[in-house]
Amino acid sequence: MNPKRAKTLAATIWYVGGGLAAILICIPFFWMLSTSLKARGALMAIPIEWVPREPTFEAYTRIFTLFPFARAMTNSLAVAVGVTGLTILSAAMAAFAFTKIPFRGSRALFGTYLTTMMMPFQVVVIPLYLIMRQAGLYDRLGGLMIPSIFNAFAIFMLCQTMRGIPDDYLDAASIDGAGNGLIFFRIILPMSGTTLATLAVITFMGAWNDYFWPLVMLADKQKATLPIALSKLNGLYAQAYGVLMAGSLLSILPILGLYLFAQPYFKAGLQVGGVKG
Repeated sequence: MNPKRAKTLAATIWYVGGGLAAILICIPFFWMLSTSLKARGALMAIPIEWVPREPTFEAYTRIFTLFPFARAMTNSLAVAVGVTGLTILSAAMAAFAFTKIPFRGSRALFGTYLTTMMMPFQVVVIPLYLIMRQAGLYDRLGGLMIPSIFNAFAIFMLCQTMRGIPDDYLDAASIDGAGNGLIFFRIILPMSGTTLATLAVITFMGAWNDYFWPLVMLADKQKATLPIALSKLNGLYAQAYGVLMAGSLLSILPILGLYLFAQPYFKAGLQVGGVKG
């Protein structure tokens, strides 16, 4: 076979296969959207109505009246933004110290940080819970954010990026009288922007979808985050499929919007964090 034709055939098979896989992946989401727009009588209709004949937004209005769903979304947004900000700032400062400020024992300390990545969160959840309770942070949204100050994975990714920043920039800034703080905010952070954006997306998604830690730390229903609210909604209204699908779709929208906004930086950030150093 002609090499050019073989290449075209291979590309065609690749794109057709990718398109079919994308369709299969999107089917559950389409079903969720369809179910959330159906009236009560159409949910169990035979044959199945993939496209509702009489679409209605009743499920979307009911979810805000049956349960404090708006409050849960606000709580999740506050926690996700707080966790993302604390993680990015603390990890960037730690990575800057490890890569650009020589000090005795830095390699051993960095290795210790990396070993914690092999430790499951369930191992430390009880000590963390006891510490937060003693500190008066139990049943507070702030108690969910404090542990994010330590994130070994974020530090590792940023170290990989910052090692690739030439020291000449830092030396030139030092000669001009800039201190470590000015160098960090004016040089290091802007030149690590791609990796920072990638970490922001990953961290925000993790905090938004986190169920276990908020379940341990929160007791007040008004402080519940979105995963806990969806879990309680599933228990209280297990037969209200339209309401459940509407809640699930609403919980996906912020993550989808953030990913679409940061998509240009996401792939490049993973590549930089994976090959530098």
